[in-house]
Amino acid sequence: MKKSSILLLALLVFTLVLAACGNNKGQGTNGQSDAGNGGAAQSGQTLLDQVKANGKIRVGTEGTYAPFTYHDKDGNLTGFDVELTREVAKRLGVEAEFIETKWDGIFAGLDAKRFDVVANQVSIRDDRKEKYDFSDPYIVSKAVLIVNEKNEDIKKLADLKGKKAGQSLTSNLTDIAKENGAEIVQTDGFNQAIDLLISGRIDATVNDGLSYLDFKKQKPDAPIKVVDEAANASHSGFLFNKGNAELVEAVDKALEEIKNDGTYLKISEKYFGEDVSK
Repeated sequence: MKKSSILLLALLVFTLVLAACGNNKGQGTNGQSDAGNGGAAQSGQTLLDQVKANGKIRVGTEGTYAPFTYHDKDGNLTGFDVELTREVAKRLGVEAEFIETKWDGIFAGLDAKRFDVVANQVSIRDDRKEKYDFSDPYIVSKAVLIVNEKNEDIKKLADLKGKKAGQSLTSNLTDIAKENGAEIVQTDGFNQAIDLLISGRIDATVNDGLSYLDFKKQKPDAPIKVVDEAANASHSGFLFNKGNAELVEAVDKALEEIKNDGTYLKISEKYFGEDVSK
């Protein structure tokens, strides 16, 4: 091959390489523009802005924790937390889209931003506040010790030492059982804990007093009883990833309106017969 032809071929290859490099400029590892991937962040949109733009707020909830979040006889998602959340969403001018998730995966779901908020009787605790933000409290309840009605060995929380207690692993109620020496048997929620208790596969469960009252209202003949309660009340609120102050403030404002105009009391009395905000 002539020297002039070789030089011409080399020049052509060099030109093609430069063109390819130019086309790849600004591409991420998946071949998409970095500017495109970060478009929402670069525009300065807050999560509240995104919620309003989408017309919906994504809500993580169990759907198995009566009377807070559960399915009625027709299979519809309902409950105290569900109704309250829908009312909050309405005040924000959006709809609530519920994403049902087992309790032990609900924090991971929020971490992964599958939800914008969690509404599931999440107790406001200092260790959780280190990682997450909470709304103002919207309900107050006490933990109770529930046993089979035939059980005469367990009369107080201290009697849990060495006994099997059915608990959701990441619940603050589990901490109470552990502090009193219980052997923890993992459950998916209140209903499963009660089923195990009635069948004799566990000795007790430390659970929400309001859930117990609702359960006994629905099934008064269920062979279970409350024998003790924790001294301190638990306050629950909506749970958010940190860095979303605008959305938290908007939810707090909606909660205040709901309480002031009597809507909260109406929802509370429907499920509990009284005001459970204090």
